[in-house]
Amino acid sequence: MVQTVVTPLKANFDMEVALPDNYVGKKVHVFFYIDEEVQNTKPLLLPKKKPSDFFGTLSIEDGEKMQAYVTQSRDEWERNI
Repeated sequence: MVQTVVTPLKANFDMEVALPDNYVGKKVHVFFYIDEEVQNTKPLLLPKKKPSDFFGTLSIEDGEKMQAYVTQSRDEWERNI
């Protein structure tokens, strides 16, 4: 990734950016944003979830498979190598 900061003095400006050789011939994305715009944005806060909110999202079979996998993983972790 290549990043540079510029301060334009007019609405139109010519800018030359040195790119790595592996960027040549590929689609490159260019973003323009103002630092203050990013600094003033607030993160999206999702509502807090409780474990009970997830009750019934897994079938009994899937839950048993996951528990068997966790048990097997713990057994493998505890072995002496």
